[in-house]
Amino acid sequence: MKEKRLNDSAAMRWGALGVVSFTMMAAYFVNDVMMPLKSMLETELAWSSTDFGTYAGAYSFLNVFLLMLLWGGLILDRFGVRFTGKLATILMVAGAALEYYGLTVLAEDTSMIMGFRSGVMVASAGYAIFGVGAEVAGITVTKVIAKWFRGKEMATAMGVQVALARIGSQVAFACAIPMARAANISTPILVGLLLLLGGMVAYFVFSVMDKKLDKQIQNDPASDEDEEKFSMKDVASILSSPGFWLIALLCVLFYSCVFPFQKFASELMIGKYGIDESIAGTIAGLPALGALVLTPIFGGIVDKRGKGASIMMLGAAMLIGVHFVYSLPGITAGWVAVVLMIVLGIAFSLVPSAMWPAVPKIFPAHQLGTAYALIFLIQNVGLWGVPTLIGWVLDNYCVVMLPDGVKSYDYTLPMIIFTGLAVLSMLVALALKVVDKKKGYGLEIANIQK
Repeated sequence: MKEKRLNDSAAMRWGALGVVSFTMMAAYFVNDVMMPLKSMLETELAWSSTDFGTYAGAYSFLNVFLLMLLWGGLILDRFGVRFTGKLATILMVAGAALEYYGLTVLAEDTSMIMGFRSGVMVASAGYAIFGVGAEVAGITVTKVIAKWFRGKEMATAMGVQVALARIGSQVAFACAIPMARAANISTPILVGLLLLLGGMVAYFVFSVMDKKLDKQIQNDPASDEDEEKFSMKDVASILSSPGFWLIALLCVLFYSCVFPFQKFASELMIGKYGIDESIAGTIAGLPALGALVLTPIFGGIVDKRGKGASIMMLGAAMLIGVHFVYSLPGITAGWVAVVLMIVLGIAFSLVPSAMWPAVPKIFPAHQLGTAYALIFLIQNVGLWGVPTLIGWVLDNYCVVMLPDGVKSYDYTLPMIIFTGLAVLSMLVALALKVVDKKKGYGLEIANIQK
């Protein structure tokens, strides 16, 4: 009789998911918690918009320019989920600690590093190190779920993990400004650092469970479970696929219209729409809250009904409308800003629910890990470049001095840039639908076949 494995128990596999999901929830909290504080960073620490854009884009800097995501994928395939996950959590903790150091000890330091004040540069370096850990952790947790839920509720588990991670984002957006006002501007990142320490401990606990599962797999002579191996031949095959480039371009363009926008959205809410700063972060975080509820629902529709390429086009079209209305100078009612954020949340749920399940339809199983790593790498180009660009544009073209001498920003031009990116994402989604019809990827076909 086949030995019952640890993951054959629903309680154990869902418990393992809960443990690693807490680690990712802490990562998402730290990723977003400083973003609503742009105005406070400028008034209290004398940061400029360029400083903030550099800091916000630093998350992806090492992933893009040192190809850290690919190295992380190589380490993951070579050493497994336990070693890689532990390394990723340590990097996240170290990066957040360096951020906190830059925002506290070096906050008043006027010395310069590479043209930036030392506090800005050290905080950005910390955020870059954190970004490496967070992205590698994301890939690792995806492999954890594939391992523990193979032959079981894998798609549901992936949806639940993403939804739980979004809770971290929503809490970060909602609590950042109140925490900073109640204590000081570095308090949110300190809270995030403590959460990451808890997440690191949680992952070490999971590693004990995973080691036991590995022993059971190794002792099973009937086991056919092989870890996917990183192969340069696979890279060449993936890069020659038109489906890969269209998915990667859609990913980078779509997410560049969401995550970088959210980093500046709180200031937009306060300055243009007159929303109180105590709730501006909550409104900026509404897309994450929407994704928490809607992504599993839309994923179920794709599973049962298909129409993945069409759903990606719909989400991109909604994004165009959102950013275009945000760019209109004459519309400044607060309720409009809230409604647009809700629509953005729906789009934010539609596209990922169809895009990520599309990848296994384009590539065979042994290429999936490499394909996802390459897509995440290209996505990080946008997550680095767009915030950096928007910060520079704000400082050079959008400064407005109010009658009381306070500096503000006109977000018309940045929102036009986001609208342009959304239009490009729509065109790519349309091209993907055309190529799908020619190549027969099956993106419009339901995942669950009767």
